[in-house]
Amino acid sequence: CFRAHMLFLKCSSVFHVLSTLLSPAKVGKTSLIMSLVGEEFPDVVPLRAEEITIPADVTPEKVPTHIVDYSGKLLFANVVCVVYDVTQEETIDKVLPLIPIILVGNKSDLRSGSSMETILPIMNQFSEIETCVECSAKNLKNISELFYYAQKAVLHPTAPLYDPEDKQLKPQCVRALSRIFSISDQDNDRILSDAELNYFQKSCFGNPLAPQALEDVKTVVWKNTSDGVQDNGLTLNGFLFLNTLFIQRGRHETTWTILRKFGYDDTLELTDDYLYPQLRVPVGCTTELNHLGYQFLQRLFEKYDEDKDSALSPAELRNLFGVFPYMPWSESVYSSVHTTEETYISQRGYLCQWTLSAYLDIHRCLEYLGYLGYPILMEQDSQTSAVTVTREKAVDLEKGQTQRSVFLCKVIGPRGTGKTAFLQAFLGRSFVVRGQLYYTLEEVDVETEFLKAADAACDVACLMYDVSDPDSFNYCASIYKQHYMDRGVPCVVVGSKIDLPEVKQHHGMTPAEFCYKHRLPAPLRFSTVHTQSNTHIYTKLAWAAMYPYVHSPSHRLPHTLTDTQSELVNFRDNPCSALVCPPKKLVLLIYTVYNLHQVYGTLFPPQ
Repeated sequence: CFRAHMLFLKCSSVFHVLSTLLSPAKVGKTSLIMSLVGEEFPDVVPLRAEEITIPADVTPEKVPTHIVDYSGKLLFANVVCVVYDVTQEETIDKVLPLIPIILVGNKSDLRSGSSMETILPIMNQFSEIETCVECSAKNLKNISELFYYAQKAVLHPTAPLYDPEDKQLKPQCVRALSRIFSISDQDNDRILSDAELNYFQKSCFGNPLAPQALEDVKTVVWKNTSDGVQDNGLTLNGFLFLNTLFIQRGRHETTWTILRKFGYDDTLELTDDYLYPQLRVPVGCTTELNHLGYQFLQRLFEKYDEDKDSALSPAELRNLFGVFPYMPWSESVYSSVHTTEETYISQRGYLCQWTLSAYLDIHRCLEYLGYLGYPILMEQDSQTSAVTVTREKAVDLEKGQTQRSVFLCKVIGPRGTGKTAFLQAFLGRSFVVRGQLYYTLEEVDVETEFLKAADAACDVACLMYDVSDPDSFNYCASIYKQHYMDRGVPCVVVGSKIDLPEVKQHHGMTPAEFCYKHRLPAPLRFSTVHTQSNTHIYTKLAWAAMYPYVHSPSHRLPHTLTDTQSELVNFRDNPCSALVCPPKKLVLLIYTVYNLHQVYGTLFPPQ
C-alpha cells in the first residue's frame, strides 16, 4: 500500500472519521498534519505526529475526525490520504489499498506546473481513488480542502454509486433512485411535476427550489437527454441523469443526502433502523393502524387505482408494490379478501388486509410501510406513528369499556364441522355493527380434546359443532371447560349444517342445556344453504367482542338482561367486508364505518 507512512480517516456508525496519511519518507506527510493543526508551517518537524482529533463543530461535514500519522502495515482505515512529492514522481507507488483513497501531492510550492498529467492515468486505473489534491504544507495551500475531501470520501463515497469506466450509475444505485422516484411521483403519472419536485426537494434538503432554479434544472436535463423532460415534468430518466450529473461534478453529497433521507445505508440497502423502528408492545396489548396509517394507505390506494373503479387489479397491485424487493402479498390474497366481480381486490378488502397485517405481525407491517415511503410522504419520524398500541385487555374488562377497534374471534371445533365454510360465507357479507371496527376470525381445528393456550387466546370464542355428528359437541364442551369457563372470554356456541338431519349429541346434556347451565347465549344455527339466516351469528360475535363484560361467563349478567341486550342490538345501514386468509389459518375481518366513540362507555347502543 504505497509502502510508506499514511494518514487515514476512520468512520463508525455514528460517523466518526479516521483518516490515515500514507507516504514514502521525506514527502511532507507529517508537515501536512502539523500545518493543519497549527495553521502555520512548523519550524521543527517531528519524525511522526501524534494522533489528533478534530471536533465535529469545526469540520465541514460536522463529524469528529481522527487523524493518524502512520507507518507500517495498514490495519484499518476509512480513507487513506496517499501523499507524494510533486517534485519527485518516483514517490508515487502504484500499489493501493482497497478503500477510498485521496491522492495528495505535497510541496506544490516547489514546482511551477502541476503533476496531474502523471496522476490522471493512475486515477483512471484505480476506482478506489476518489480525487487528487495538490497542496503545500509550507504555504498552507489546500490543507483544509485535503481533509474535507477525505471526510467526503468516507461519508459520500463514489464507489457504490458510479462506475467511472462506464460513466454511468451502478445498477444498485439505479434501483434505489427508481424507488425514490416512484415514491415521490405522488399521482403515479410517471413524471415529477413542479409541485412533486418541490415536495421532494423540501423533504431532502429542507427548502423548495425557487421557480427559476426549477426551470434551470429542467432546462439542463432537456438539453442533455432525449426523454428526461416530458409535459414540463421530470421523467425517471431525467431524474437519473440529474444524479449522474451531480456525481460527475463531484457533488456526491447531494445524491447521498437523497438516499439517506429515504433510508439507505452505504451499501444502498435500506437500514434496519428505517425498516424496523422500535415499537414496544406490552403483554396483553395489541397493535392497530390509526388514522394516519389509514390515511396513508387510502392515498396509496387512490394513487394506484388508475381506472378509478375502487378496486386494484393484479397489474395495479404489482405497481403498488413495485417499490418492494419482493411481492409481499401472494396470489392467495385474491381468494382471501373481499373482491369485485372481476376478482380485483376491493378497497375494503385492501384495507382489511392491512388491518390484519398490523394486528398479527406489526413488525412486518412496519417494514411494508417503510418500503412504501410512509415517513417521507406523511412527514413523520418513522412508521410507528401509523400504529396505536392498545391498553391491556385486563384493563378493558376491569373498566367495562375498550379503546380497541380490532378484535380477534377464534372459530374452534372438530375438523369437518364447517368452519371454513363459515368463514368463507362471511366474505362480502353486508350487515351492521356500530363503530369503526375490524373483527378477525381465525379457524382452529381440534384434533383432540386438548388445545394449547396460545391457540385458545382470543377476544371472543366461537365454539362450533356439527348438528349431524353426535360426538361433535363433546369437543366444544371440553374446550370451553379447559380454556374459557373462568377466563372472562365471551363465548358463542354455533351449530353448523342445520340443513342436514339433526341428531342427539352424546354429551351428557343438550347444547341448549349446556349453554343455560354455564350462562352462555343460546346456541345459534348456521347453514351454507340458508345464508340469509346467518347474519345474526356474525352480529352476535361482533357484539360479544365489543362488550366482553356483558357476554363473558365470569362477568355474567342475569339471563333476562342478556336477552334484552341481544334484542337491543339493532344492526342497520352499515356495509361490512370480510377477509379470510388461506389455510391452514383462515382469518376474517369485518370493516364498519361508524365512529367508535358513539358506543364506548355505554351498555346499550342508542336506537
